[in-house]
Amino acid sequence: MAQQLNRFKVDLREIQFAIFEHLGMADVLSRPPYASWGEDECRAVLSELSRFCREVVGPTNAVGDREACRFEGGRVYTPEGFKEAWRRLYDEGWQALGVPEEHGGQGAPRILQAAFTELLSGANAAFAMYPGLAFAAAELIENCGTPEQTERYARPMFAGKIGGTMCLTEPHAGSDVGAATSSARPLPDGTYAIQGTKIFISCGDHDLTDDIVHLVLARIDGAAIGTKGLSLFIVPTTRDGKPNDVKVASIEHKMGIKASSTCVLAFGEDDACVGELVGGVPHQGMKQMFRMMNYARIAVGLQSLGVASSAYLNALEYARERKQGASVKSWKDATAPRATIVEHPDVRRMLIDMKARVEGLRALIYKLALHGDRAAVLSGKDDETVAYHLGQVELLTPLVKAWGSDQAFRIAETAIQVYGGAGYLQDHPVEQYCRDAKIFSIYEGTNHIQALDLVGRKLGQGAGRHTQEFLGDVAKFIERHKAHPVLGPSVAALREAHGSVGMVAMQLLGWFQAGEVERVPLAANRFLAMMADMAVGWLLLDQAAVALEKQATVPAEHPDHAFYEGKRHAAVYFAQNVLPDVAAAAKVILAADRSALDIPETAFATV
Repeated sequence: MAQQLNRFKVDLREIQFAIFEHLGMADVLSRPPYASWGEDECRAVLSELSRFCREVVGPTNAVGDREACRFEGGRVYTPEGFKEAWRRLYDEGWQALGVPEEHGGQGAPRILQAAFTELLSGANAAFAMYPGLAFAAAELIENCGTPEQTERYARPMFAGKIGGTMCLTEPHAGSDVGAATSSARPLPDGTYAIQGTKIFISCGDHDLTDDIVHLVLARIDGAAIGTKGLSLFIVPTTRDGKPNDVKVASIEHKMGIKASSTCVLAFGEDDACVGELVGGVPHQGMKQMFRMMNYARIAVGLQSLGVASSAYLNALEYARERKQGASVKSWKDATAPRATIVEHPDVRRMLIDMKARVEGLRALIYKLALHGDRAAVLSGKDDETVAYHLGQVELLTPLVKAWGSDQAFRIAETAIQVYGGAGYLQDHPVEQYCRDAKIFSIYEGTNHIQALDLVGRKLGQGAGRHTQEFLGDVAKFIERHKAHPVLGPSVAALREAHGSVGMVAMQLLGWFQAGEVERVPLAANRFLAMMADMAVGWLLLDQAAVALEKQATVPAEHPDHAFYEGKRHAAVYFAQNVLPDVAAAAKVILAADRSALDIPETAFATV
């Protein structure tokens, strides 16, 4: 039996600060649809959730990585401990946190659900994908399906009795979803015969449930080409207790998240696979699937946060314990005692860099979630403010997915560097975090797709209103704090970054209007990083302003005094060391270098 060892770490104090002190979650509590939720209940849930993730899920992470999924006899089997963790996840009610009360759940605020996803993913990113996809698929059916489909499929999926997947990608239709060739032939009873092959299907098969509902994009015979002709079908692995001609052709052998099965699925090889239209509505597949895709993109940001946070905290613990060399203050003294590496300047630089990025990403994602909560509370009461909050969710989603996933890999890599050679060994968790994190920038729409979504769609949504409101929120903060006695110079750095983002956004618009569209993809990734850096710099400084006020009310010996001091230094570090890159990136974009476009294909290499 493999040794089970928990190496998951979580800073609960930081999560509580982000939710209650910085973002002010209190204004959505005790009000419909969160009338049964108060701050005490939320704090208790966070405390018990962190315990559950440490004690139950955390020990399965290294085991899952070593064992991986097994593919035997056409079925997938999960590693040791996964079945027990799945059972307890549902039996103890954790997966029901975000499930609507009418479907047997607890109807928790989105920001609390975000914390749940972060912690579960940090404890075991591969395991968290199984319930996460089941929840997302059930939510899609609940929102888009018929009442009968909701009762038959969504309710048992919410309860952990049925798994779920999203099936878009095909061998010759990856990001180009509209090129999909999976077909749906109408049957006399109103159902459809499904045929086709889907690849890279996360959690496509497993032994955690007896049935799995696949949400399959396919084209009804005679439908239009491209994405407009796609419809979405509910395709269970069993139908009326019998196999539904859904076969697992193989599973992938991957760099990371090895305990999450990534399957090649064959539908209808024997012409006996039956599916039903989601909601009974044809040709709305992409519109319906985007509900699940948007949820998945935010979930990837939370996966990234959970993994990055645990990588940072593990590196911090190691740096506090590992002794190597003398302090730089005694570098000429051969008799000086060895220092813990947390005393070495470059290690401290790496640690504060990781701290700032982790806490900034958390603030960004939780802010997005709270926008959703505030929209839910104000629904039907203040349409203008609801539109503002929903617009911010739309605008921030590509930042959360792309910037967050890029940071997760970078933070995990930096954590390895803190460990030195030890970090490259499987004896420590950070090498697994690095391998697991790489996929985050690739699946659920590569980060370049997120960047194109930002510059091609999101910046202009609502006639540009969402972007203007976002930039306006940052500008208000700058005006309010430009003379801050501690943060003033850092706010000035934010002002320069803010101006650079606005200037490049106008240049992108100019290229669109001038028909120079080919320039936009070259700049899109860099612009998304600019905008995300600026947003994170703003939120870290906002946290620091709150923390400095709070710090003045606690004695120096209280643990919160040091905690609030950390908030100040993380914000100033990011402002002085990262935000200047925003202006530099703007200069690069505005220079409009065409080298990548103009180089002949034959000039890349002579081989």
